Amino acid sequence: FLSHSLQAKMSRPVQARRLEGIDKNIWVDFVKLAATYSKVNLGQGFPDFPAPDFLTEALTRALSGGNHMLHQYTRGFGHPPLVKVLAQFFEKLLGRDLDPMTNVMVTVGAYQALFCCFQALVDEGDEVIIIEPFFDCYEPMVKMAGGTPVFVPLRPNPPKDGKLMSSADWQLDPAELASKFSERTKAIVLNSPNNPLGKVFSRGELGLIAELCVKHDVLCISDEVYEWLVYDGKEHIRIASLQGMWDRTVMIGSAGKTFSVTGWKVGWVVGPDRLLQHLRTVHQNSVYHCATIAQEAVAQGFQRELMLYGKPESYFIQLPKELQQKRDWLIQSLDSVGMKPIIPEGTYFLVADISQFKSDVPDVPNSDEPYDYRFVKWMVKNKGLAAIPLSAFYSEAHKNNYTNFIRFCFAKEEATLKAAKDILEKWKQEKTS
Repeated sequence: FLSHSLQAKMSRPVQARRLEGIDKNIWVDFVKLAATYSKVNLGQGFPDFPAPDFLTEALTRALSGGNHMLHQYTRGFGHPPLVKVLAQFFEKLLGRDLDPMTNVMVTVGAYQALFCCFQALVDEGDEVIIIEPFFDCYEPMVKMAGGTPVFVPLRPNPPKDGKLMSSADWQLDPAELASKFSERTKAIVLNSPNNPLGKVFSRGELGLIAELCVKHDVLCISDEVYEWLVYDGKEHIRIASLQGMWDRTVMIGSAGKTFSVTGWKVGWVVGPDRLLQHLRTVHQNSVYHCATIAQEAVAQGFQRELMLYGKPESYFIQLPKELQQKRDWLIQSLDSVGMKPIIPEGTYFLVADISQFKSDVPDVPNSDEPYDYRFVKWMVKNKGLAAIPLSAFYSEAHKNNYTNFIRFCFAKEEATLKAAKDILEKWKQEKTS
């Protein structure tokens, strides 16, 4: 009897319903592909240059210093030195008083911050507006919370003069956006600067979103992980600073993107206690706690930046300067071979139009795989250059309209960008010969 029961297979379904239809993940496939074939990986969004010395030194001090309690639990909702300095920093940026214990919470990267937002604020049947293209976890996270994603695309308006398109040329249609709000709308997800486009929403665009949020009594989940990475003198405006928005906005930030340490997984949320109290409930019943030692080092990084705020030697001023040069370098490389880049106003990312390269990648009749997916797979295997298809950042309803674009990451060392340029130039010679 015992041996029989040990062999018995379970026949009942084991998968929770909330996971249905969200088990596929673009990163799993494309990261594996890049690891297998690529000589140059401009796909995933992480820097391959070192973190700043002041931050790694802070980590070393925390590790080897005399405070052995940094190896133990700290406060579950955020290491006190970190939430205190974040509150001071954001008081300056928002022009309002913040309580570090109730207006700031530390999370395992911005990713967990997003998860807490959707789990804490979205109910069965609630609608959540997502602006396309969007960072791909928004849709499955909304669905796992029982919500219904409602999509509204940014629409490209190419300049008439033959100039390269900018991410600013991708805009919301005000009437279309307004039509998505209803009594079922619980929240809108805003990502500015936007991954993958690099769009930095203007004050006018944010004003339009804010007006609709106030009119319909809707929350705003504002993903601002690239807040310091803006170029060409553009300004990152925080929607929480607009009239009527503080009370209904959760701002999400990331030490990974801020200090070029994506593997540390330290993120945070800033917002009113009436919203954050619910996020704390999810946090304490899921992750509970983030690595103390990484929080300590990030706190020291912010203390340095608070002292240097607005000064040329601030990392928050130096990093975007360096990245703008890398961006311009990659724009030139892509443009010279006929891949038309869309000039990003912010982030690590640049989207390029691959229409002129279509003849290189044979069409597959009756394939339900979007063209940009096939193109990227072909490019990785045949040219050794990895990127990400843009249609991966769209809903099923709209993805087929955007299969002529791919996304590159330019937060890379000069040697990496030069190797990418060499591949592109060789490719161009092969095309013309």
